[in-house]
Amino acid sequence: MKKNLLSVAVKGAIGFTAAAVMVPAMPAFAQQDATLVEEVVVTGSRIQRDANETSVSPVTSVGAEDFKATGVVRVEDLINDLPQVAATQTAGQANGATGTATVSLRGLGSTRTLVLIDGRRMPAGSPLAGGSGADLNQIPGALVERVEVLTGGSSATYGSDAIAGVVNFIMMDDFEGVRFESQTSVYQHNNDNSDIQDLVTSNGFDVADGSVTDGETNDFSMIMGANLDGGRGNVTGYANYRKIDAVLQSDRDYSGCALAGSPDSFGCGGSATLPSGFFSPFDGNYYTVSGDQFVDWDGSYYNYGPLNYFQRPDERWTMGVFGHYDINEKATAYTQLSYADDRTVAQIAPSGNFFVTNSINCDNPLLSDQQRDLICTSAGLGPDDDAPYYIGRRNVEGGPRQDDLRHTTFRGVFGLRGDLNDTWAYDVYAQYSEVSMEETYLNDLSATRIGRAIDVVTDPATGEPVCQSVLDGSDPSCVPWNIFQEGGVTQEALDYLVLPLYARGTTEQEIYSGYVTGNLGDYGVQMPTADTGVAVVMGLESRREALNYSPDNGYQSGDGAGQGGPSKPVSGSLSVKEAFTEMNVPLVSGKPGAEYLGLELAYRYSDYSTDVTTNTYKVGADWQPIEDVKLRASFQSATRHANIRELFTGQGIALFDMDFDPCGGENPEASLAECQNSGVTEAQYGNIPNSPAGQYNYIQGGNPELDPEESETYALGFVYTPSQIDGLSVSLDYFNIEVTEAISAVDPGFLLDQCIATGDSSLCGQIDRGPNGNLWIGSAAVVSTNVNIGYFETAGVDINANYGFEMGSMGTMDLNYIATYLTKYDQQEIVGAEVVDCVGNWGGSCGQPTPEYVSTLRATWGTPVTGLDVTGAWRYIGEAQDLGANEANFDAMNYFDVSAAWAATDTLTVRSGISNVLDEEPPLTADAGAGIYGNGNTFPGVYDALGRYAFLGLTVDF
Repeated sequence: MKKNLLSVAVKGAIGFTAAAVMVPAMPAFAQQDATLVEEVVVTGSRIQRDANETSVSPVTSVGAEDFKATGVVRVEDLINDLPQVAATQTAGQANGATGTATVSLRGLGSTRTLVLIDGRRMPAGSPLAGGSGADLNQIPGALVERVEVLTGGSSATYGSDAIAGVVNFIMMDDFEGVRFESQTSVYQHNNDNSDIQDLVTSNGFDVADGSVTDGETNDFSMIMGANLDGGRGNVTGYANYRKIDAVLQSDRDYSGCALAGSPDSFGCGGSATLPSGFFSPFDGNYYTVSGDQFVDWDGSYYNYGPLNYFQRPDERWTMGVFGHYDINEKATAYTQLSYADDRTVAQIAPSGNFFVTNSINCDNPLLSDQQRDLICTSAGLGPDDDAPYYIGRRNVEGGPRQDDLRHTTFRGVFGLRGDLNDTWAYDVYAQYSEVSMEETYLNDLSATRIGRAIDVVTDPATGEPVCQSVLDGSDPSCVPWNIFQEGGVTQEALDYLVLPLYARGTTEQEIYSGYVTGNLGDYGVQMPTADTGVAVVMGLESRREALNYSPDNGYQSGDGAGQGGPSKPVSGSLSVKEAFTEMNVPLVSGKPGAEYLGLELAYRYSDYSTDVTTNTYKVGADWQPIEDVKLRASFQSATRHANIRELFTGQGIALFDMDFDPCGGENPEASLAECQNSGVTEAQYGNIPNSPAGQYNYIQGGNPELDPEESETYALGFVYTPSQIDGLSVSLDYFNIEVTEAISAVDPGFLLDQCIATGDSSLCGQIDRGPNGNLWIGSAAVVSTNVNIGYFETAGVDINANYGFEMGSMGTMDLNYIATYLTKYDQQEIVGAEVVDCVGNWGGSCGQPTPEYVSTLRATWGTPVTGLDVTGAWRYIGEAQDLGANEANFDAMNYFDVSAAWAATDTLTVRSGISNVLDEEPPLTADAGAGIYGNGNTFPGVYDALGRYAFLGLTVDF
């Protein structure tokens, strides 16, 4: 056991020397046995190097003990706490959830972040839109030895997708014995926000009050390992089960209603798709149902928030085996086999008639006399006419919509590595991964059947109300949907209207890769001023990825009333053949002013099946003028080829959030001349209805003509390890990443605003208004498919400091401070448009918050009590200003965590802790839409959204 812990400490020290590390449970001042550390491979390069060399690119290493100290069981929760990471898909997503957990380095998106296991690629996490990034749910947390995070382009080393950098999970593959781990955790929150509670209750809604404990998570892991044949090999197997309970937005007072307006004057907003119905020709007359009468709408909305999941329920199984065996002195065979099955449910408010119908027949027998007189007779319409009324009617009788998502993954790696001779080593492997997705969407309604169930006439044979489609034979199963009378909806009508939706899909990944690495100094290729020769890597790789997404006819036709548009099938594959090389060139060693000076070079040539070829390269230098100081600088040119979804997704209508159409309403915000730019006629101006739900249509989809993205990354930094202060290390790194020709769909609202403001024909040609000028009914839409016109640039400074020291009889102390100070995050939607500065901002094209400064200070006290370590942490998230009209500016947040681990015996360790000890509420806004990973009036991936997090766990070794 002690030998294993020492091994972890040594490997942590490697990451520490490589630039930045968080291993608070391992004393930074400990002296490592030099015989245990010879050569290692640091993330970002395949060249083996001495452990005391500095990586040219900054690498942050998170040790296994950090997982245990924080008590997280979801890997993404730990990764998202790193300052270099921006949250994407998390367990806090409901509307728009893919059922996966992804990572976005530098906020550049999960498609620009490459995730590895032991230096080898993970597959795309899901065939669903938004699922192209690797799914961290596949990672067995109990088997993670450490995580190395390299930020900045690394495409030359690992291939496409590494524009923002790589996250490399190093797994434990040499375990001996049997280990059982168990942990239970819950959230606890005191609902005492009196302002929000008064607001919610004043609107007639229930609200959470007092202390609540929920979101229980239980996690069980078993690891078994044994050495083989006198130490020539090892087999390590694992199994894990995790179950997470749901949390509803109704369980927190600050999500008791969907907020509207600004923080100074929050109101309860919601949807005009009401349980009592919303009936209007959008001419200024708005009605709802009371009894069997139409009455004037009082302006209240449906509170859709409480039924949404704030934390999705989740059940996951993972299992696998890692093994290696020395066949002889020249060859070691190895394998990694892993299986993961994860099932989660995303729940949102009930479906309904979201204004998918636009008329009511005046001879409808479900109408009362008063209703018929109001909408027909008074308008001069007779029995044979249709009243031009849109309907918004919430299906509260049918229950909330539920998206049941299941992902099953298999990944197999088979390889051979070893030494060809004293100079050359090799590594060749084959890898196959497959992700199978099953999606079942429950409790949605059929838009087609809604239309038929409202088109009701009197049966001439019986005198009873009957669907017109029954009489004409087009749909004999139709049942009238009586939404014109309170309590009029029958179970038979619901059974007819409900449309279950099904989708299935897979992602596949097939890789054949091999490389040789050697030291050319053995052949005399060495600078006369250096102690070692030139090290090289040369390799080839063939990679094929395939994706198939097969939605049923209900999805494809857009017949799901609550889907916002059709989901198009996707089927395609993409392959690439690559040649790559790396070179480490020591220039000077052991000279005054140059203890070490060297160059690091890398190049990769890629030939894609789309007839696209790319060249990526890296040039770096590191200089150690004295023993205590190491300087480094690098330039990397990286590329990212479009993925299968970006290339081949069919084009179709979807929804985007916009408070109102600038040309909509009785008093449009934009002038007539400006609105005419977007296709509005003079007759339409002032008569265009705004969407009651604040959602408008846009056409999304793939583009097979996409070019690869390009990026340039500059980095400059130093590592200071003063010999006078044992255990102290400080690193400071400046980074600048610029992405051009970025693949993205331009924000539809931005396209509309730019068209209105400039009249640019290339923009205005993307606006297709409906017959009455609207942008949300029928086929009216803004066209925004994938194009190569985006631009991002981000820059800043990463800070990492570690200090471990002894305190005599008081034990030891280990301190770690990690932070990112952002100096630039610029976005440009289209060439020539305004460049938006997102540093310290959120909203608009910036999306979720991008704080200027994010940091974590962690201290671990090795107490005088044998085996007892206590850890405290201070997490800081800087303020963020709202670029939207509501000015929901977020204050800086401070979170305090505490935990302890006690090795009670040689075989039993107990852990416990609380995160967010002070139960800080998250910042609130009315504009945390699903498209920017918001939920429950906040951003769950960025902030602690559910309150305190308490855990209790144990580890038993046999």
